[in-house]
Amino acid sequence: MFTTKTQSHEELSSEEYVPLSDEEERIATKIVDAAYQVHSRLGPGLLESVYEVCFCHELKKAGLNIKSQVSLPLYYDNIKFESAYRLDVLVEDSVICELKAIDALLSIHEAQLLSYMKLSKIRLGFLINFNVHIIKKGIKRKILSL
Repeated sequence: MFTTKTQSHEELSSEEYVPLSDEEERIATKIVDAAYQVHSRLGPGLLESVYEVCFCHELKKAGLNIKSQVSLPLYYDNIKFESAYRLDVLVEDSVICELKAIDALLSIHEAQLLSYMKLSKIRLGFLINFNVHIIKKGIKRKILSL
């Protein structure tokens, strides 16, 4: 079974928490930097699609391989349903970034990201809301322990 861990793992025992690799941390840093660059230039108030194209551009400039609007199939009752889900941005085939441009992040948005991570067996994900005055308040990092 999957359990979720967030960046605040101080209260977890060392047996429960498996740290990210140096490579995953390097990618995570570049993702946060890209979000900061986009937000500092554009600010809040635009459409999600605008932030996505600029965010992808910044990630590419940082030397990362990205895919946007990635189809994620669903397996149900021994049937594969193609394109059941769509990831906003997949970075280096190892980090999912779900982008938003909304008034406030809700628990359903976190559940969406966690579901995508579980279905794709990807440990690291970011939920980024660009419709905030300070981008730090719009970034949530999630880590799954498999």
